[in-house]
Amino acid sequence: MHTNTLLHPLALRRAEPADLPGVLRLLADTAEWLHTQGVRQWPRQGFGPERIEPLIEERVLYLLDDELRYLDPDVQAPPVATIALDGNADPEFWTPSDDPGAALYVHKLAVARPWSGSGLGDALLDWACSSARSAGLPWLRLDCAKANPRLQEYYRMRGFRHVRTVDLPHRSSGALFQRPSRDLSTTAFRDLTVAELISA
Repeated sequence: MHTNTLLHPLALRRAEPADLPGVLRLLADTAEWLHTQGVRQWPRQGFGPERIEPLIEERVLYLLDDELRYLDPDVQAPPVATIALDGNADPEFWTPSDDPGAALYVHKLAVARPWSGSGLGDALLDWACSSARSAGLPWLRLDCAKANPRLQEYYRMRGFRHVRTVDLPHRSSGALFQRPSRDLSTTAFRDLTVAELISA
């Protein structure tokens, strides 16, 4: 694992409205990097607030923070990574025969470039897989760019199976993947959402 994760303790929490600028910056930086790699999964400038604010309001967007940032409250450190996890199956991709309610769905998974290669994407996918299991659902699902074989291979290496590719002319995404839910532990970060569930 990358030395960043050894030197900087990380914590996963739900995003709050004040986090919106940092999330938008992270997603825009990731989108720009994807475009330099020839991948058109996301809009080049990232997403507008109208696409991200509902995820924050619905409490389904999660942020991975470098906990050392709290030592200097004047520093507006962006999140290290972000992931949205919900039960919203894209109706253009997942059909009634897929039993859309049998899964949680990953969206907006992004890791800041300085943390690339640290294994945080893997850890967040494992966390999402465990969350689906805790919710009593058999599957964790996602969709990704049809024209990105490298990303598709990454998901295969992480235990996802290619379900099919839906080729819609107005969507760059459409390669559908799923993975059985199961209990997986991660030591890459502290999960602050567990305490939130216990106190609820």
